[in-house]
Amino acid sequence: MNQPAKPIPPITLPPVENPEQEQQWLKTSLHKWLDAEFIPEAVNETIAIRASEIFIRQRLEGENDLGSLVIAIVTEMQAFDFSQSFYGEFAIANAVSDLILDSLGIDRCCGA
Repeated sequence: MNQPAKPIPPITLPPVENPEQEQQWLKTSLHKWLDAEFIPEAVNETIAIRASEIFIRQRLEGENDLGSLVIAIVTEMQAFDFSQSFYGEFAIANAVSDLILDSLGIDRCCGA
């Protein structure tokens, strides 16, 4: 008999202590990921800057729930022009989530 699926508990980040450092880390990490995933493109830096700005602004406004941060990135990146990129807002938000989870040492496979 199948066990009912257990909900994944929310992931709450600690309050932001050094916003400039956190933003720089995310911008650099996301830019590296974007360049490595397909091919390096000039627009990748712009994407990384924009996503890191959204992320840190949300953090400074008190949002520490990773799921809510991901939704904010998806929502705000919808206005970004992805015509020069392989990516879209969902790929960017998911990459940010994965980078954050990796940095926290949280296994992102299979909801574990």
